[in-house]
Amino acid sequence: MAVSTTTRHDDELLDPEFLNKLDQLSLISRKIFAGKMRGERISKRRGESVEFADYRNYVVGDDLRFLDWNIFARLDSLFLKLFLEEEDLHVSVLLDVSKSMDWGNPNKGLYARRIAAAVAYIGLVNFDRVSLYAYSNGLQYELPGVRGRRLMFKVVDFLKRLPYEGPSNLAAAGRQFAFRHPQSGIVILLSDFFEKGGYEDGLRYLLGRNYDLYTVQLLSPEEIEPTLLGDLMLTDIEDDDTAEVTVSRPLLNRYKHNLQAYCSQLREFCTRRGINYLFSSTEVPFDQIIMSYFRKRGLIK
Repeated sequence: MAVSTTTRHDDELLDPEFLNKLDQLSLISRKIFAGKMRGERISKRRGESVEFADYRNYVVGDDLRFLDWNIFARLDSLFLKLFLEEEDLHVSVLLDVSKSMDWGNPNKGLYARRIAAAVAYIGLVNFDRVSLYAYSNGLQYELPGVRGRRLMFKVVDFLKRLPYEGPSNLAAAGRQFAFRHPQSGIVILLSDFFEKGGYEDGLRYLLGRNYDLYTVQLLSPEEIEPTLLGDLMLTDIEDDDTAEVTVSRPLLNRYKHNLQAYCSQLREFCTRRGINYLFSSTEVPFDQIIMSYFRKRGLIK
């Protein structure tokens, strides 16, 4: 489905200085390529790909099909063409764009898009196959299977044009994604996980495939430490449900206790099933998610 041509945020997703830091990184799947070094996944081998890598001197026993006869004619020396042989790593980012993500200072949706852009860039510069999916009430928008640094402009354009719409339905999105993607790969799910229907079914659909699955729960400072007090009419941003409440200090304390319990349950659900779980406030600089948290969990090196 095409993405809307309107955009709410004009902010640059990644600045040039940060991009330079990302150039030195790569994505690692310990689950999928267990026991392999990165060099075994993308390596210089003879003739297995159309992407030229380098030359080396011919030695007896090499395949004569890959000799460069033009160099032989000029230099009277035998050189063998080397090519990149790639065992594809599929990297998919599932991005929650329901209305609840368009909230907070810093904004949750913009924060998630910056993480998505950084992960995509790391994948593209290492010739991984990168796909981006945005979901609310199911999968809504997609940019599948891009590869190579030159296509980063498509990733940025896709992310900046995504609208916020509707309620979140992770169960529908997880089912659709798992059906479309039977192959193994890294899947990074970015969401606040505010799911009226629950997050369990959606995560179970993703668990049904051999994904190396990372869940990143993002909340704004206002959601973690609300300061509202008094008689208020609260409206659910996703489905417009309303409730009249008197917000008191004991009620705020109960809210924070319930929020902590909810996040703890999500973390425990993920941990027990081998899903990598990360919680972050959008107050944390987003580059710290990439340069520190993801590194500690073995996703990036």
